[in-house]
Amino acid sequence: MGAMNEAPQTPGPEPDTDETVVPLRSRSIYLLPNLFTTAAMFAGFYAIVAAQDGRFTAGCVAIFVALLLDGVDGRVARMTHTQTAFGAQYDSLADLISFGLAPALVMYQWSLVHMNEVALGWARLGWLAAFFYTAATAMRLARFNVMVGSTDKRYFIGLPSPTAAALLSGLVWIGNDVGWTGAALRWPAFLLTVAAGGLMVSNVLYLSFKEIDYRSKVPFIGALLIVFALMLLSFDPPKVLFSGFLAYTLSGPLLAVHRWHRRHRHPPR
Repeated sequence: MGAMNEAPQTPGPEPDTDETVVPLRSRSIYLLPNLFTTAAMFAGFYAIVAAQDGRFTAGCVAIFVALLLDGVDGRVARMTHTQTAFGAQYDSLADLISFGLAPALVMYQWSLVHMNEVALGWARLGWLAAFFYTAATAMRLARFNVMVGSTDKRYFIGLPSPTAAALLSGLVWIGNDVGWTGAALRWPAFLLTVAAGGLMVSNVLYLSFKEIDYRSKVPFIGALLIVFALMLLSFDPPKVLFSGFLAYTLSGPLLAVHRWHRRHRHPPR
């Protein structure tokens, strides 16, 4: 009797076995590290706009701000364990704007545009040098992305793009600070732009300083040196920054010559 009182069950439609259920991927991203990356890209974009308006000092300062923010976003991602493939690609695209396009256009507007005053048809040299630098930055970033994890972390292969950007913007900043005109420095600006681009795509090794443990203890004299460096930086920011990045740029070729000399002086038996 109990079975007769049960309502008849109507079988539902059988599932279609030909359809494949595709799981939806999460489209969310981590806010904090990408916020720093976006801020760095904004600083680079602002540098381009400032250069078009003739505010070269503001543009150079913006590039150095982008350099500072670029150093922060990666550390924030590692500290908060928010490293993603999206963040790495987004950071590279932001670097192309902040350290590729922005320094090239700032340098072009300030000095390289005056190459046309040398002789008829020489204007091409100015914008070709700026394009070469930008293309070298793109290739430097692409090479870094494909070689990450397969190289010695103690070294960078080629000049890092933030250092190259600091060289170009540092020269412009010093020129504006001391009253030099871009037209008077068009040849040094041209050579620096081409040399920085060439070093970025070279095989010259540069120390990465990634092995330094910033949480370890340092001697008391180390703290005094940091204070002294900050005093120098506050006294004359453009010259101190440019000198520091220039010294780092020259360290790569000098170390390469030193290693070559040691190999030929003491060849392996």
